[in-house]
Amino acid sequence: MPVSSLSSSSSPLSPLCFLTLLLIFITPSECAATPAPKKAPARRHRLLSVDYYTKTCPHLEQLVSSITTQQFRDAPVSAPATLRLFFHDCFVEGCDGSILISTKPGSKVAAEKDAADNKGLRPEGFESIKKAKALVESKCPGVVSCADILAIAARDFVHLAGGPYYQVKKGRWDGKISMAARVGSNLPQANSTVDQLLKLFNSKGLSSDDLVVLSGAHTIGFAHCEHFTNRLYDYRGTKKPDPAIDGRLLKELKMSCPRYGGNTDIVAPFDVTTPFVFDHAYYGNLESKLGLLATDQALVSDTRMKTMVQSLAKDKQKFFQAFAAAMEKMGSIGVKRGRRHGERRTDCSVHQS
Repeated sequence: MPVSSLSSSSSPLSPLCFLTLLLIFITPSECAATPAPKKAPARRHRLLSVDYYTKTCPHLEQLVSSITTQQFRDAPVSAPATLRLFFHDCFVEGCDGSILISTKPGSKVAAEKDAADNKGLRPEGFESIKKAKALVESKCPGVVSCADILAIAARDFVHLAGGPYYQVKKGRWDGKISMAARVGSNLPQANSTVDQLLKLFNSKGLSSDDLVVLSGAHTIGFAHCEHFTNRLYDYRGTKKPDPAIDGRLLKELKMSCPRYGGNTDIVAPFDVTTPFVFDHAYYGNLESKLGLLATDQALVSDTRMKTMVQSLAKDKQKFFQAFAAAMEKMGSIGVKRGRRHGERRTDCSVHQS
């Protein structure tokens, strides 16, 4: 899911194993005594539920779907744009809609969306959430959080692009903190090493398998040249191209992305075979040295993840099931609840208070 330039993205992105998490905190002596109290990671999942708005906004999913369907028809790039938006939201302050906040005029503290690492976020993603929120507010005023609408919309776009349809657990509140300064260290970078990626994902409660699965979100979307030109001309300071890139792809990318003076608006697809379809071709591409980012290609060259890449390359259904589970897992990161920690914004770009 690197740079996720999930250019307009999930982890990409299996529920947490509650038992394993609990065992981490239980010593043998505790096991012999009274059962250990349940810890926060397990409780985190119970905060969310599929039927959270059943009584307060029973037609929520249909309302959001009416917007995402139209958006996808009018601007297909809305799919990777919104998926990427969800990734960038969850990885910074948790899945709390803080990515949607605009910097206050005159403020010296820039909001997340104005961070350098978020400059490439496509406006179609923000527009999709803005339209969905407006419609939901007209039917269920003051009830549904922007964070939940973003989670639902990301799922809708995955499905509209050909991917799996999965149930979205809801109940997130919108976060009160949105600071550009907190973005860079919490997002994967195009030049990140596998160890750096794993450390970041682990810090969010995500595993190496989640890294591989959520990186599969790169089956749709595009990245700007700046995110991979070093791979083409000076890989890790060698003054040579990355040896782990197919020669034909290298030639084509060099034509589109010269080392100097190129058009900064030029983009290349993450998935060079089926760039507009959410499928498992991304993994087969990695096996053929057709990954766009160094962080993509590194997944198949690292022994810790190679087997998973090969498995997903062979079985689309396995990828779909794993992706749905990983998105649920990622979607529970840093969930806010209650007025002490969150709010329900009527305008996703402006703090409620």
